[in-house]
Amino acid sequence: MTNPETTMVFAGLDGRTKTHLPAWYARQRSSEESTTFTTAVRALPQATTTEVAYHNPYVDEWMQTDRHNAIVEPTRLVKQADSETSDDPLFFIPTDSYSVINPLDIFGPLEAVLRTETIDGRPLAEVMFGEVRQYRGGGEVHMDILFDGLTVDLPSRSEPITMGVTAGYDFFGGHAVYVEGFARDTACANSIRQLTDRETVKHVGDVGDFEGWWQSILAQLGLVANDLCAFIEGASELTIQFTDVPFTLSEFYTLLDLPEYLAKRAAEDARAAADTSTEIDMWTLHSGATYALTHFFTGREGVALDRYIRSANDILFNPEVTIETVTQAYEERAAAETDGMGQTGLESQLALAQLERVGQDVRAKATQFQVRAETLKERLNQTHD
Repeated sequence: MTNPETTMVFAGLDGRTKTHLPAWYARQRSSEESTTFTTAVRALPQATTTEVAYHNPYVDEWMQTDRHNAIVEPTRLVKQADSETSDDPLFFIPTDSYSVINPLDIFGPLEAVLRTETIDGRPLAEVMFGEVRQYRGGGEVHMDILFDGLTVDLPSRSEPITMGVTAGYDFFGGHAVYVEGFARDTACANSIRQLTDRETVKHVGDVGDFEGWWQSILAQLGLVANDLCAFIEGASELTIQFTDVPFTLSEFYTLLDLPEYLAKRAAEDARAAADTSTEIDMWTLHSGATYALTHFFTGREGVALDRYIRSANDILFNPEVTIETVTQAYEERAAAETDGMGQTGLESQLALAQLERVGQDVRAKATQFQVRAETLKERLNQTHD
């Protein structure tokens, strides 16, 4: 991803929680000192509103208007007045009604929830860790919050998958406050995102009850942690024999709409992790995609990354959709090669027949994924009631 302007690593809720970064996470962040979550949140830029004027060139005057208010950083206004900073205080001038939601509005209620919610008898406040990333002068913020001990343990590996949430907001009107389920594979430092539906609160009107919002989200996270192992075990039993399909491993990822530079990295990782380079299971294929997206994606956090993550997650949670997507993309490529008489080349005909056989194999085993996904969705919906 595009490097953030500022990154803060944290461990523990506040100074009363004697929490250290887990050893595996500390090794990845050896160059950065950690703080506490409350300190990190309170160091984030704030926002407030101030009046706006427009310039009338015919009289060379600024005319005040009450139609819009500017969204600005208040401490930077003071420093600007005293000529102490060159940082621009202005974030955004919204054209519609805009309710400012500051970091403490969002994460202050979370602090209370973390003190009371527990895992294995320990408050979440004592086992939390993660990082806060700032962009655009702190007007856009994303953070990963993980919980040491809330893990998915895989039978074939000693390193667990650690669960948490990723959350964020901006002051530019680009997106609302959001949060969704998140995990970090400790074996390879891959980030697994969008593990729950994204919950959002818009910067419009009454911002609602954030404490209840967080309680519901953390309840969802526990449900996902219980089921993630079953999805991984099921995906590990579904394989693609790449000698039986008309595309390479790298092309498999490009057919899922990953850019070529990411597809190449994903294929390298999946090939290295597989027992054999010709037959690779869907969990390994998913891990290859998350490896590429975590370590090599060069764009910004946002819409493009979200789209690629959805494609990657379908490999794990909905393999039938993945095969259908790959088949459709290949059929479109074959159609482009159809001659003027409407005849598809023999090579493409054979390839499509191969894909149909692979699709039949996956569909025969995919029922368990559908049942599991529907059951999980029903349980997640119950957390909103």
